[in-house]
Amino acid sequence: MSGKTSPGNFFEDFCVGQRLPHAPPRTVTTGEVALYTALFGSRFTISSSDPFARALGLPAAPLESMLVFHVIFGRTVADISRNAIANLGYAGVRFGMPVYPGDTLQADSVVIGLKQNTDGKTGVVYVHSTGTNQRGEIVPDFRRWVMVNKRDRTRPAPETVVPQLPSRVLAVDFHVPMTLSREGYDSARTGDQFLWDDYAIGERIDHVDGMTIEEAVHMLATKLYQNTAKVHFN
Repeated sequence: MSGKTSPGNFFEDFCVGQRLPHAPPRTVTTGEVALYTALFGSRFTISSSDPFARALGLPAAPLESMLVFHVIFGRTVADISRNAIANLGYAGVRFGMPVYPGDTLQADSVVIGLKQNTDGKTGVVYVHSTGTNQRGEIVPDFRRWVMVNKRDRTRPAPETVVPQLPSRVLAVDFHVPMTLSREGYDSARTGDQFLWDDYAIGERIDHVDGMTIEEAVHMLATKLYQNTAKVHFN
């Protein structure tokens, strides 16, 4: 049988410090925006209206941050979590430059930790993943850890390295476009009159709207993001 197909990486294929350039890069279009909106019903004004975005100093309506995150996440799956059992956590998630239709996104990851589980069948892989646009500017940046199957259970466990993960993102580490203008913000067009100083730490908010995520939505979303993890399809 030809060995020209890739089964993806198993736990023993990873090593700390390993750099993984992910394929393929993805040029995002208004088609992705329309399908994402159809799947999840998003209503964020800044991502829905070019005039609203321009009034704030942006050139056009940017893609929603979670769409950008999942497109980048989808780049990483074939190399990191195709043979995963489950994602276990995320830390230090930051969003960088706004992304617009026509931008091309790519992703790279570095393995920052490994820990074999006691059953000897699986292990936890820690990675630091970064997504960039065609100019090399960071769009999202995050750490995640994922439980991955072993190919050969007889292989000895690697040295355990559990990285120190950020417990929070400091305000100084957030990226805020310097061109944003508060003067152009129209709360009537956002559909919500509450602003930053209307919220308090510890306040509980009852979100009245809910949405049932059906199997068809799940399948379409993972295909939209080019997420090839076996647990989603097989």
